[in-house]
Amino acid sequence: MTTTRNHDKEIVKTLEQFLTGGHAHATFEDAVKGLPAALRGEVPAGMPYSIWQLVEHIRITQWDILEFSRDAKHTSPNWPDDYWPKEKAPKDDAAWKHSLAQIKSDLKEFVALLNDPDVDLYKPFAHGDGQHLLREAMLIVDHTGYHTGEIIVLRRLLGAWK
Repeated sequence: MTTTRNHDKEIVKTLEQFLTGGHAHATFEDAVKGLPAALRGEVPAGMPYSIWQLVEHIRITQWDILEFSRDAKHTSPNWPDDYWPKEKAPKDDAAWKHSLAQIKSDLKEFVALLNDPDVDLYKPFAHGDGQHLLREAMLIVDHTGYHTGEIIVLRRLLGAWK
């Protein structure tokens, strides 16, 4: 039992590092840091979305995963329509800041779920179809990492990446 708990602590520590660090690549925070407001809603030629749409997609998806993981009564948005904003740009600077703050806050809450001493990382949620907290953590890491890379590509195409 002690060995299993030690392994779980190490897994949680590693998941937290992947959720909050970048390690092998830039973090989400790095990808959006210093982005000129005028470029948030620009869609480069040949690309299907703006940086704002990617940021909002990350926010909505991460929020959905968090709520699904902690609330059996949560109803997920309709896929794919409700996971992607129609607006190319945020309505104002406050909307941009709110989205970034919610991503940070929801991630902090998800990490707190992982660190709950009573959590079983591998126990399927009663309200799901086999999902468990370990899977959902890996899903956030993978999903956010994928779209963070896309944000960087868009910034490069817009001439706004170091």
